[in-house]
Amino acid sequence: MSSTTFDAPALERLIAAAVAAPSLHNTQPWRFRLDADTRTVRIDAAADRVLRHTDPVGRAVHLSVGCAVLNLRIAASHFGWDPVTRLLPCPDRPALLATVRLTESAHGAQSAGLYEAVRHRHSSRFPFSGRPLPSDLLAELTDAARLEGATLRFPGPKGIDRALRAIWEAERRNRADADRAGESRRLVGGPRSRSLGLPPAVLGQQDALGRMPMRDFGAHRHPDVLPARVFETRPTLALLSTAHDRRADWLRAGQALERVLLSATRRGVRASFLHQALEWPDLRGVLDGLPADADGPRVRTQMVIRLGYGPEGPASPRRPVDEVMEGDV
Repeated sequence: MSSTTFDAPALERLIAAAVAAPSLHNTQPWRFRLDADTRTVRIDAAADRVLRHTDPVGRAVHLSVGCAVLNLRIAASHFGWDPVTRLLPCPDRPALLATVRLTESAHGAQSAGLYEAVRHRHSSRFPFSGRPLPSDLLAELTDAARLEGATLRFPGPKGIDRALRAIWEAERRNRADADRAGESRRLVGGPRSRSLGLPPAVLGQQDALGRMPMRDFGAHRHPDVLPARVFETRPTLALLSTAHDRRADWLRAGQALERVLLSATRRGVRASFLHQALEWPDLRGVLDGLPADADGPRVRTQMVIRLGYGPEGPASPRRPVDEVMEGDV
């Protein structure tokens, strides 16, 4: 890609990479617009795709958009651009979450081999094996988060138990909350699942032994829909955190999350999210109190990631580029 080849196909490749990002319940809460004069891609939050009960303050929306921003940056670098990113660039336009200006790069492709991982990465809600992740991989993922201004923590056995208890409690509350249960149920199956939401095939299986707090998207835990399987005895959990909890921190956490996921994908590691406890302030506080170092500073947990080796599973669908773009090239 060069200044003479920035055209509709080039833009489509960038946006296609961006929309491959994960989002809570696959809501895909983003819209893109190109300022052709400055070659700047604007990313807005899509108000019609907000989960009002599950994500009332929009934290998950910001994380999702942050993931999309990182993918766009990776694709731009891969094709020879230097992406200059600004978060929350217009205080009087709160829906405008980020801009990415594409400038000429004097260094060539700088995507660190992550671009190929963009199209292969997707969540796997299936059981993982008990094979431990090597220490060099854990260090690589920790460094990936640090590059984007976040911290990745790997709690020990006691910390994992505490985290799982908090997530189970959150899952119980979510099932008992009619508004939240209805909100997630509407995003499973049906004709809309072809481009938005979660088709039943991607949901994996229910945990036969009740060890893993996988999300129940609304009375779908039934052998005819989700066969019961045995999940790993001791999951590998990673807690992605930031020092503060502002909107810009959420966007940075999203970029860190996606860099971690792409790095894991490149190493053949699957991932899924255990987000439930982050949806309840008191339970999120339990996660905040699980630092890797007992003497370390208190942080704000932004995501719980389950990592391991296992089946890839099917991918959730994405909206086509023309549905998320506003205006023309």
